[in-house]
Amino acid sequence: MTASPYLAPSSPDPAAAPAHRRLRLVVVPSPGPALEDEAAPVRLLVPGRRTARPAPVPGPRPRIDQPAPRVGDTADFGPVWSQRAELPDAQAAGRRLVTLTLEAFAGRRPIAQLQSLVSPPLFGSLATGRRPRWCTEGTAPLLISSVRVCEPVDGVAEVSAVARRGGRAHAVAARLEGIDGRWRCTALQIG
Repeated sequence: MTASPYLAPSSPDPAAAPAHRRLRLVVVPSPGPALEDEAAPVRLLVPGRRTARPAPVPGPRPRIDQPAPRVGDTADFGPVWSQRAELPDAQAAGRRLVTLTLEAFAGRRPIAQLQSLVSPPLFGSLATGRRPRWCTEGTAPLLISSVRVCEPVDGVAEVSAVARRGGRAHAVAARLEGIDGRWRCTALQIG
């Protein structure tokens, strides 16, 4: 056997290697401006230390410096935001909403009964969307075991509830906003 004339013997010393075989670093400039995330400092997570979460951004609400029109004013024909003092108990309204929604999904009441409790876009998605399988199947009774309410902004309530059926627990979350002196659901999620 003869050695190939194209392969040179390798030497353990990289300085002794021919110049065409040495590796070198070539820095290529970026063709465009720096990305937004490159300009912001990177925050590292330290194991065992909890970082503070930023406060949640509330939903759209009327400005405080402008007086809100009252129910019955003829100057405004659209929905009117309500303050917390003008609204009924949020926990009772949340429990009623969750119960009626799950009963409608189970087929025990018509879905049209939810129309006055939810916003028009949400009603459209509830009427045409898929229903959770655990709501539609089975004959076990549906129990709402706990309802918790948090009011992050005046006139807004976030409701979380636990629904139990057939030995299993399922989470339900809703956002209620005070409109025209009553609570109206604008977001609903059923787990």
